[in-house]
Amino acid sequence: MRRPLGGEGSLKVADGFSVRASSYKDATLVNVCDQELIGRTVSEGKLKVNISPEFYSGQVVGEGEALRLIRTCSIVNLAGRRSVRLAVDNSLASAQAVREIEGVPFLMIYKFGS
Repeated sequence: MRRPLGGEGSLKVADGFSVRASSYKDATLVNVCDQELIGRTVSEGKLKVNISPEFYSGQVVGEGEALRLIRTCSIVNLAGRRSVRLAVDNSLASAQAVREIEGVPFLMIYKFGS
């Protein structure tokens, strides 16, 4: 169930997953991040990652909906401890594929169909 932030019975920022989805031909791309990371920039050496609203912001959803989207999309970009853990804990990716920058985990999953 998709719920916006704010108001009674809504998700708290610390609980929400910000999700942005787009489709191209037969592929669905989903970007998921821990809601509280939106707008943050992390860097390591010359590598700089902006967790921008333009890329990650869309709807704020709960864990169940985030997991459903991760499971059903073709490509997923994940940022944040809760978002990445959701994929790894549900055997959708290996913990060895996770890259941390300034303590923020990132994970990309590409699903190739037959």
